[in-house]
Amino acid sequence: MPWAPAALVAISLLTTGCASHDDTASAPRATASASAPHGYVEGAQEKAEQQSRLLLNDPATGDTRVLDLITGKTHEVSRTTDTTGLTADGRFGYFHTGGGTRVLDGGAWMVDHGDHVHYYSAAIRDVGRLPGGPGTRVRSDAAVTAVTDEEGRTRIYRRAGLEKGKVGSARMLPGTHVGAVVPYAEHLLGVTDNGKVLVYDREGRRAASPDARCEEVRGDAVTRRGIVLGCADGALLVREDDGTFTAEKIPYGSDVSEAERATAFRHRPGSDTLTAPAGKRMVWVLDVSERTWTRVKTGPVVSANTAGEGSVLIVLETDGALHGYDIATGKQVSKTKRLLTGAPDADREGSSAGPVIEVDRSRAYLNDPKGKRVYEIDYNDNLRIARTFALDVEPALMVETGR
Repeated sequence: MPWAPAALVAISLLTTGCASHDDTASAPRATASASAPHGYVEGAQEKAEQQSRLLLNDPATGDTRVLDLITGKTHEVSRTTDTTGLTADGRFGYFHTGGGTRVLDGGAWMVDHGDHVHYYSAAIRDVGRLPGGPGTRVRSDAAVTAVTDEEGRTRIYRRAGLEKGKVGSARMLPGTHVGAVVPYAEHLLGVTDNGKVLVYDREGRRAASPDARCEEVRGDAVTRRGIVLGCADGALLVREDDGTFTAEKIPYGSDVSEAERATAFRHRPGSDTLTAPAGKRMVWVLDVSERTWTRVKTGPVVSANTAGEGSVLIVLETDGALHGYDIATGKQVSKTKRLLTGAPDADREGSSAGPVIEVDRSRAYLNDPKGKRVYEIDYNDNLRIARTFALDVEPALMVETGR
């Protein structure tokens, strides 16, 4: 059975009764009868507010926890040892190991219909394993999950299977690609080894090839403006409008050394403002809406992020404190006390373990692995520490779900 019609049927079942239908909304699949109330999802509870959770892992011991940010309670789940990376797509966490990628359903997600949002919570559960060891890249949308291994081979999984607790069978995308293959606008976006951008339909057939190249692609991000790819000379913004795909360069505007390139983006989901380290003592801020890069001078950078929309740039520096910078002026406007236990490593090349900053609509979160805790930060109140969560594990890896 072709995949695209099945996915669209699932989406239409869920969104029946919405005042506005957003084809790009990340909607969970559900089996719903005609009499089911609007927003009903089998096996889940609809909530009045965002159900944010943090997935935490200690690669050395394998200890894994899910921290419910609504209740403050910590849930113990099965161990995953030797984790080389932890990523998430809003609902599922992907624990990358030498033996494959473990999939954990964090049990919290949201569905954005444009004019209104639904929030859900459900049981936390293991889903299974995906093939592909360290270096595997996982990207998802409402219908599919694309898994690209280190060799550039991509497998496409039905999202509905993961939501039912099973990995299921995969469809192979033809050829190989550099970096991640990204689901977008009911298609799949990939870059070849010569920098050519290709667009495939859900069946793996080539659908478009925008007239642009992205040399030495590293880093990608999904924004409301389109897909952003990190290229040697800046960024490439790929957009879809009424079935037509176009690509637009956003150059740095000056010569940038390889060491100062933006190669990994962090941002608040739904925001069009991206951040990336620009060498060791600066941070790039890419305003996708304005198509502009800003380089902010900071202290030695460990991690950076921002909520965008006028919020400060939050930078964790090697002094163990969070620093807030006004993006427009580059001036430091706020700073916390030292939050980290021990000296953070600003050079974590080859490993994603260590302190990171996760940002959602109202709060930021910082993990302190050696101190066995997580800080909740109110970035709208001079980086005020709102809550501190004490843990029984070292949270060397952290991602947020429920968004």
